[in-house]
Amino acid sequence: MLLWLRIENFALIDQLELEFGPGLNVLTGETGAGKSIILDAIDAALGGKISSRVIRTGTNRSLVEATFTLSPSLTTWLIAQEIDLIEDNCVIVSREITGSSSNIRSRSRVNGVLVNRQIMGGLRDRLVEITAQGQTLQVGQPAQVREWLDVYGGDLLMQQRQIIATTFSAYQRAYLVLEKRRTSERERLQQLDLLRYQIQELRTANLQDPLEWEQLQQERERLNHVVELQQMSYKVYQSLYQNDNETPSVTDLLADSEATLTDMVEYDGQLQPLLDLVRDAQTMIMEVGRQINTYGSSLEADPQRLQAVEERIQELKQICRKYGPTLTEAIAHYQRILDELAELNDGEQSIESLEQQEMACFAQLTQVCEQLTKLRRQTAADLESELLCELKPLAMEKVKFQVEIVPISPTATGADKITFMFSPNPGEPMQPLIAIASGGEMSRFLLALKACFSRGDAAETMIFDEIDVGVSGRVAQAIAEKLHQLSQNNQVLCVTHQPLVAAMADRHFRVDKQTIPQSNNTEVRTVVRVTSLENMTNRREELAQLAGGKSATDAIAFAESLLLQAAHHRGQEII
Repeated sequence: MLLWLRIENFALIDQLELEFGPGLNVLTGETGAGKSIILDAIDAALGGKISSRVIRTGTNRSLVEATFTLSPSLTTWLIAQEIDLIEDNCVIVSREITGSSSNIRSRSRVNGVLVNRQIMGGLRDRLVEITAQGQTLQVGQPAQVREWLDVYGGDLLMQQRQIIATTFSAYQRAYLVLEKRRTSERERLQQLDLLRYQIQELRTANLQDPLEWEQLQQERERLNHVVELQQMSYKVYQSLYQNDNETPSVTDLLADSEATLTDMVEYDGQLQPLLDLVRDAQTMIMEVGRQINTYGSSLEADPQRLQAVEERIQELKQICRKYGPTLTEAIAHYQRILDELAELNDGEQSIESLEQQEMACFAQLTQVCEQLTKLRRQTAADLESELLCELKPLAMEKVKFQVEIVPISPTATGADKITFMFSPNPGEPMQPLIAIASGGEMSRFLLALKACFSRGDAAETMIFDEIDVGVSGRVAQAIAEKLHQLSQNNQVLCVTHQPLVAAMADRHFRVDKQTIPQSNNTEVRTVVRVTSLENMTNRREELAQLAGGKSATDAIAFAESLLLQAAHHRGQEII
């Protein structure tokens, strides 16, 4: 329950302190008096969105501080967040906003401890429930409608939601692993095709000797110059061994030198080594001559072999261009891709097993989603019944309401699309609530919906911002009674223009604008002031203003009748 609210330099508010109480707290005042500014301040204190406009003109700092009662569940939550408790059995939430029109900063504190936005969001859900006409749009959002239904379903349904979130995460992981494997499998198959093509090409090339290219080039030169080699071989043979010309051969000259040295050795034995060398040289020259003669005789032109050599050289050139640049590197590449092919053929976890795992996870997800759908249908039936009961006192006894649950693909929140269907008049077909409900019907629907949720923590504060707009007469009285009913279990704060609603309040505040002089007495500023109407006279005058715009006798009489009627209603409730 909200006990105390302190506001400094927030919009048109310079200084304001308000003390709220249990039951129904009502804020009234003329249009534009600043009633919604107070609700905006509460929203800002609890982490709501702000802009630079909330800082009062002429200042650079705003502060909003709200004090709430401390419930057992909230105590447990604060301890879990490592936020120290304070005395007086309360929790103090504050937000300091500083900056200029171009740059704004804020700091939130809980019991004096700086907290982040996430913690403030968790605390906000435990302290207040704000309902405004802007929530009309939320009725058309499937995610919000689903959340309302699931929260209404209670712990069992929310626990099933948690199971689904866990199961969905497991399914997503299995699906992503499968997709990654499928992608890698496509890449693996493409790589296998490439490797097999390269291996076939290199295997056909029969690469074995890294010197083959050089040897083939030498053979090509020999085959291209057979005639020249024959002629030069015969010339060498003649020069070394047997010359048909008058010029003596090397062998003949060595023979003459041998004969001369033989004669000389008879006179000087020291020349014997030289004689031996000449004889060895003669033997070697004769052997060279015989071999060169044999070589020349063996040479033959071979056009077919020359063509084969040329083709092989071209083949090796092509191989080296693709896999080289040298034959040694091409052979090394061949061995490398053989090893790579073996690794790829070994494979990883098969796609079949991953598909089975993914299907198993999906089957499990489908199963838990079906269980959630069953719980939702049971919850929907309960909500339909209770909501229709809540709508009847609000002059909507002939409406039809249905929670439509349509299957969709499984998600982290289930496999259901949930829509509130509505028929305001007998004989009319059911249609989405957001599409056909009028403003007054939507206000009453939201009020009835909140009444269905009012079975929770009694310390919760429910805030309604002009929820009764667009209605009058009997409907306004029904809304007033419904708000009073809600205030029996929850503190209710309500901004209203309806005297019927204001008359039902346990605590009534009048909001208006005033102009006050500045220190130089030449200028004035507009400020929002709030007056607590604690006596019946002040309340009668305010209700008369709301009802007739003037404090005329008939308006006062009408206000008195409203107050008596409200007191009688509360007395009946007490009895």
